[in-house]
Amino acid sequence: MAERSTPPQRSTRQRRALTALLGETDDFHSAQELHEILRSRGETMGMATVYRLLNAMADAGDLDVLNHSGEAIYRRCSTEHHHHLVCRQCGRTVEVSGPAVERWTQSIAGEHGFSDVSHTLELFGLCPACQGS
Repeated sequence: MAERSTPPQRSTRQRRALTALLGETDDFHSAQELHEILRSRGETMGMATVYRLLNAMADAGDLDVLNHSGEAIYRRCSTEHHHHLVCRQCGRTVEVSGPAVERWTQSIAGEHGFSDVSHTLELFGLCPACQGS
């Protein structure tokens, strides 16, 4: 099977503004939240453009995407491959590495003859701040 490559994304004013905004925070935000922040800064960008850019950036591996309460939330990737520990109550997210998970993934894939395997892992619980509330 031929390897598929994604074409490089054009550097538009909208893409630069969204990239800069995502670079300012370590928190996850919904497309709506990002759109609202951009508008409050005077950026003229439609919601469809925000969604299109976020999807392209996520497909390129530039963003982490989580499903939180049925809504996709986005954050700039800070490291190579990693996993997430997510608070079910407040949404606080911590990046974690999982060497044991990586070894297990490769082992299971090999047992079944799979190669070039990718995966995501999200662990959900209550963060220390939410445990008392």
